[in-house]
Amino acid sequence: MQITITNAASKWFHDDMGVTTGNGVRFYGKTYGKTAVHSGFSIGVMRDDDPHKPITTTVKDGVTYYVNDRDEWFFKGYDLTVDYDADNDGPKYEYLANHEG
Repeated sequence: MQITITNAASKWFHDDMGVTTGNGVRFYGKTYGKTAVHSGFSIGVMRDDDPHKPITTTVKDGVTYYVNDRDEWFFKGYDLTVDYDADNDGPKYEYLANHEG
């Protein structure tokens, strides 16, 4: 699994979530909602500067974005691209099938 953060998404995380160099952002699966690949579950995002057993990490503009091992079930078989959605003034997520799942 790989995480890609676009420049526009990075700017949103810095401006709206207040993250800065050395901070962390965790993506996770949560109940309720819907994604392009899961019904009944949606993606969650939170500031978390202490990754616990990350299965993947990427650093963009000094911030570490990651998924912990306990959320592998939600992302298994997919790479995640995070971009900025101007209509909703927040992140949007694209799941791309990979061959790890």
